[in-house]
Amino acid sequence: MVKLRFKRVGRPHDPYFRLVAIDRREARDAAPIEILGTFNPRKKSTPDGMKVERVRYWVSVGAQPSPSVVSALKAAGLWDQVKIGAVATPKS
Repeated sequence: MVKLRFKRVGRPHDPYFRLVAIDRREARDAAPIEILGTFNPRKKSTPDGMKVERVRYWVSVGAQPSPSVVSALKAAGLWDQVKIGAVATPKS
């Protein structure tokens, strides 16, 4: 099963995260299937460079977002776009 979760990058005491699609059995820092965006929690910013279409695609094919990804997408106002797109996209 594929999960959408954050992968930590950056220096010690200065976290920076990438939103990635990754197999749920892989470690946090393992190689992802696809990088979907970035997030800097120290700047209290919304996810940068978010590939909303790709996030929508992954959710439509059954990828499960982690709770922290859902809260970041909600804070950015993107969760409704992702959720609606996933429901409207037929599965093959």
